[in-house]
This record gives sequence, C-alpha cells and structure tokens, in this order.
Amino acid sequence: MDEFDVIVIGGGSAGSAVSGRLAEAGKSVCLLEAGPRNDTILVKTPGLMPFLREGSNYRYETVPQKGLNGRVGYQPRGRGLGGSSAINAMIYIRGNRWDYDNWAELGCTGWSYEDVLPYFKRAEHNVRGGDAYHGASGPLWVSDQKWPNPGSVAFVEAAAQLQLPRNTDFNGEEQAGFGLYQVTQKNGERWSAARAYVEPKRGSKNLDVRIGVSVQRLVIKDGRVTGVTYSVGDKERTVTARGAVVLSAGAFNTPQLLMLSGIGPGAHIKEHGIDVVLDKPAVGADLQDHIDYVSSWQTENKDLIGDSLAGTVRMAKAIIEHRRKRTGIMTTPYAEAGGFWKVMPDAPAPDIQWHFVPAMLEDHGRTKVKGHGFSLHACVLRPESRGTVRLNGADARMAPRIDPNFLNDERDMATLRAGVRLSHRIVSSPSLAKYDPQDRYPIDLEDDAALDAMIRNRADTVYHPVGTCRMGGDSDAVVDHTLKARGIEGLYVADASVMPRLVSGNTNAPSIMIGERCADFVKDALAA
Repeated sequence: MDEFDVIVIGGGSAGSAVSGRLAEAGKSVCLLEAGPRNDTILVKTPGLMPFLREGSNYRYETVPQKGLNGRVGYQPRGRGLGGSSAINAMIYIRGNRWDYDNWAELGCTGWSYEDVLPYFKRAEHNVRGGDAYHGASGPLWVSDQKWPNPGSVAFVEAAAQLQLPRNTDFNGEEQAGFGLYQVTQKNGERWSAARAYVEPKRGSKNLDVRIGVSVQRLVIKDGRVTGVTYSVGDKERTVTARGAVVLSAGAFNTPQLLMLSGIGPGAHIKEHGIDVVLDKPAVGADLQDHIDYVSSWQTENKDLIGDSLAGTVRMAKAIIEHRRKRTGIMTTPYAEAGGFWKVMPDAPAPDIQWHFVPAMLEDHGRTKVKGHGFSLHACVLRPESRGTVRLNGADARMAPRIDPNFLNDERDMATLRAGVRLSHRIVSSPSLAKYDPQDRYPIDLEDDAALDAMIRNRADTVYHPVGTCRMGGDSDAVVDHTLKARGIEGLYVADASVMPRLVSGNTNAPSIMIGERCADFVKDALAA
C-alpha cells in the first residue's frame, strides 16, 4: 500500500513523536527515514556515545566561519530512527519558562509556558514520579544518574562554594543553579524518541516504517502537497497522503527539502535550476545555534575518565558490567553535571549553560588526548547572531550549505567571555582545586583581546540548531501556530526548525514536545 492518511518525513525526536501518536490514534502513517533502525549496542549503551560517528551521524560541516577565525565548524546530526536523540548526551532539559512566554509574545499563539507544559508532562515518564511540573506515565523515560563520576559531584560542590545555588530539578520551578542532569534513559540504556514512540508500534498495521530511503522532494499539485517521492538505490518511488505530510527532517534537512521542492527563497532556488512553487525567504533563514567554548584541564587523578592503561582497563570492565547488568559507569551521558546562571545584568533569564565532562575533550571528542582530566562547556543560551541554510546543489544527496554565522554579534562574544571567566572561577574553588588541575590553554583571563582570540580559535556548536522554518503569526513565517505551512496546503513542519527563538537549554525535549503538539494539530485538522 502506497497511500496513507499521513506521511512523516524523518524519524528523529519530533518525527518519532508525531508518527507514534498518530498511529496510536488510528491513523495510517508512513514514516520515511534515511538512516538505519539504530537498534544496536553502540546506540543503546550510553557510554559508547563517542563512537557514534558512522551510520547514525550525518557529520555535517559549516562553511568557514568568520567569527571563528575562518575555521570550519562541525555539525553532527542524528541519522536513523531517533535522530539526534540516538546520538546525543541524553540530557533532559526543556528550556526556561521565559522562552515560551516570549514565543507567545512574538505571535506564536498557544505556545506560552502554560500552553506547552502539559505536552512536556504527557511525553514524560520521570522516575521521580509526577507532580506539577513532571509526568510519570509518558513514553519518554527520564532518569536520575546513579553512577556519576566523582569529578561531576565535585563540580556541583565547587559551584556551591562560590555561593551559586544547587538545583536538583532544572525543569521545575526554577532553572537557575547547578547540579546533576536528568537523562533520557530507561534501566541504564539510552531511551531515544524512537524507542519511546516508534518501537512500541512496530508491527502494527497502521504504521509503515521505511528506513534507508532518501526523500527527493514533496509532490505538490495545485498548491497542495499530495505525497512524497523518495529513492532507494537508483529507483524512485512515490507515496501519497490522503490527509497531510509532516516534514520532520531537522533544522538543516527540513529547509533543504523544502527548497528542493520549490519552496523557499525564489532567487536561490532558481540558481539551482528548480522551479519556484512558493517564494518564501524565511525558509533556511534565522538559523540560531548555541555557540560553545570548552575549557580543559589535565590532572593526575585517575578517577576522571582518561586515555591511559588504567583508564582503558576500567572502561573495558565497565562495558562488561553494562552488558550484563545495565549498571555502572557506562550509563554516563559524559556531560553529567552542569548549570544555568545569568552573567549579563540585563538578561531576562539565565544566559549561560554549563556542561561538566569528567574527561578532556578536543574537537568534539574526535581528537584523542592522552591522560586524565576534565572539561567545562559554557554556551550562550540566547544568541543574537543569525545564520542560514542553503542548497549546495539540486541533488538531495548533497549536504546542505550550513552557515551559523557564529559570533557575528558582539553581544554573543560579551556573554561568552563572561561565561568562560565564571567557568575558571568555579574550577578554582576548593572542591575542584583539590585535583590540582592544569589549564591546557592558559592565558590572562582579564585580557579581553587574548580571551576573545582564544574563544574564536576554539569555540564551536553544542549541537542545538533551530529556527530555519520559523513559526509566527506574520505572513512571512514558514508555519503558523498550528505548525501548518503558510501558502501550501496539506503540509506541516514539526522539528526544531520551527522555533522562532532558540530555547535556553538542550533542544531534544522541546523537539519531542513539538512533535507531540503537531500530532494533535494534524488529528484535529483531519477530523474537521
């Protein structure tokens, strides 16, 4: 059967939620995903995350970034069922209440914090139980870390020694503070969006999951999306939708597919020999991402994760333990602890997020560093810089042209500068100072020029691109407040690309929430 009520393009965080919920509601759904099923030990074992570089990862790169001294940035994105929730650090963060209230003020009616909270709760199965802020019966398992590294615990104590508050629930009443993160795990295994929403429906008659397919374009007739053309090898096939097509390919591939289908900035589309169906300049515009600086220290302490004989033996034993019991240090998300704090006086909410990693990181973990130590990420939560996603060519197999335009706005540099300085103050507190950490990039932190140079030489993404198909109440917006495409019938967008502003935190949980909401919007439209 090649005709369905709904076709969903992309089985990532939002796409999995849309597909699962619509199938649960009795709709016939075809889920198209380019990557594999991701039902492997590498994906399921949290501590093996650094090795997810083949198959499950697109490994995109940016164009040279003038704000990063001409360097090319790395942009890993999930490929396969679960999308980036199958390769991420599993940190469960929703963002700040202010973010969603700001969305509503920007014209996204129905997206205030009070509007979205029920959907976060509906999605969530928090092991702590349900309360005013949390759900206990949803498909997405959220767990506490049982085996954190001693260095991560020491980081939280170090922040407290600076009179920075402890926080045991960043998704509760107050986001500010420092503590251990909750993670999307169930019984010690990674719990991706696909495991939450798609796998329980596997084998059901009304959910057809097709992996390893490359979507080429939307089929558009008389202003309406009626289907999707995809390829397997050198053969093309078209599936049709009676009700709707939901595009959930992510902040990079969603605008790419729209442009390949003739929807987007007209002049750019014409340059690639594609007929313009709808001139929509906002497609691929407004790219926002969390620019991130990783400070790094080396120690002699072997409690921290590291590349040494002792470290290798310890990890080998941990892998065996995890395979037998699903317990121990291989349940680590690596970014075990962190915090949120306001470093700029006029910020409406915390403007820096920290991720503490009890290991030395270099170039996104792609470069091996001998010895033991720890790293501390500081990222700008609400960047002012804006970038673009464009086509590199008319072939869907080509990677999109990604330009985050990092640190183009001086306000982002000022915020990051302050964040990095606070990172070093925390590390100088007694709780971490006892490790005798040696700064791997020592400079005079009070010298703005030297600090800025170091940031531009080493900063990069912390993997949270959004905004390239923004939602809004204005006619220029790509989708309206029900995630329905403006100017094209039968098309919805559900992923991080619809966010009008980047949330103050990790984007996986918000993307799942967007998928949950889209499923309701589509159901309501089909019932009308």
